[in-house]
Amino acid sequence: MKITNATKKVKSVSSTGENTNPIPTLSDIYSDGLEVGDYRLFGRVTNSNRRGFLRGAGLGAMSALIGTAIPFHRFMPAGMIPVALAETMMTLPDKDGLTVLNDRPINAETPPHLLDDPITPNNRHFVRNNGIPPANTDASSWMLKIDGLVDNPMELSIDELKSKFKVYTKALLIECGGNGRAFFNPPAKGNQWTYGAVACSEWTGVRLKDVLKAAKVKSNAVYTAHYGTDTHLSGKEGKLPISRGIPIHKANDDSILIAFAQNGNPISPLNGAPLRLVVPGWPGSCSQKWLARIQIRDQVHDGPKMTGKAYRVPNRPVEAGEKVATKDFEIIERMPVKSLITSPQSGAKSGQSIEVRGHAWSGDRKVKAVHISSDFGATWQKAKLQAPANKGAWQNFQAEVKFPQSGYYEIWSRATDSAGERQPHAISWNPKGYLNNTLFRVAVRVA
Repeated sequence: MKITNATKKVKSVSSTGENTNPIPTLSDIYSDGLEVGDYRLFGRVTNSNRRGFLRGAGLGAMSALIGTAIPFHRFMPAGMIPVALAETMMTLPDKDGLTVLNDRPINAETPPHLLDDPITPNNRHFVRNNGIPPANTDASSWMLKIDGLVDNPMELSIDELKSKFKVYTKALLIECGGNGRAFFNPPAKGNQWTYGAVACSEWTGVRLKDVLKAAKVKSNAVYTAHYGTDTHLSGKEGKLPISRGIPIHKANDDSILIAFAQNGNPISPLNGAPLRLVVPGWPGSCSQKWLARIQIRDQVHDGPKMTGKAYRVPNRPVEAGEKVATKDFEIIERMPVKSLITSPQSGAKSGQSIEVRGHAWSGDRKVKAVHISSDFGATWQKAKLQAPANKGAWQNFQAEVKFPQSGYYEIWSRATDSAGERQPHAISWNPKGYLNNTLFRVAVRVA
């Protein structure tokens, strides 16, 4: 079998965008197909439906990477790599316990039990990237441009943002619009998020509305347009991976920050260092990372991931699997009411009672109640619900659940918001798998 491009140099991109060696990403290794990837990784030529033989330099390199010999290497199927190596390749710097869904671009979610903190630590904040993070994230030289329909265009350094505008610290929730996509049937394309594409850290920065006021936004302004410095996966110069925006009325929300710190520390490079937008309650894609420019426009922004079906849902209920015309999609704005049980972890063993903890949130609204059921929804008890730390934060809840006897139980949580909307047992299917807010469930076995 002839292998083309088998010796093509493969580079890995770190969280800062720099090339690192010697371990490339799995996507890089297999970017030219199974056989080529196998050759790069193992130094062998195999057929995809036959077992291959790891030998020579490939075997030596693989053993060195794992740290020990591989006694049964000759039985390893083509296209399969050691789990230990996969785990090494799929570990993110400065992150703890996240489940990596994709390595190009990097996307990783946080298991619910690791979101138990009232404020999400930096190392447990989920990662949703659309392109390759920039190589240069030096805060001292970073500039933010405000232009478009403004009478006073500005270019501001981070130090100038701090000195010219009042600085705020707020607990703000960010959630990917596709959180829960893995549970749609038929499956929807995209990263198969389960529950963990959500977080609520304390962000420090200046209010977007204050900066726009200083720029003197013109009366015919309709929408903002956000631009970061991450690059498209294709590597084509000038091609953006994502550029979204929000209506001007939303841009004047007090809770939206141009943030330069997370939990009192520098923002993680994977989460947009050194400057990003935080737009709580709306899809996380509005919260542009590596923020370098905000343009004011007289129309709905039409940047990448802003048109077509991206971050849009049908304007009516549709049948599962139905093909929907692009013209019948509308932009997602506020996120729906949701709850998340963070303790106990699903599958936990318990005595006759257990403490249940979690968080609840609902777009721009407050949550007014969370109810818990341990009998598959036959009865519900009201949980103790805390007020949000501030507008834009999630709310913590707690309840004590007692079990009548040993056996298998499910603990369900259901949030109701200030407008009376509550989590459903099931939601309407949509082609992109957005806005799944079905009630949350964990399994418990009582001894």
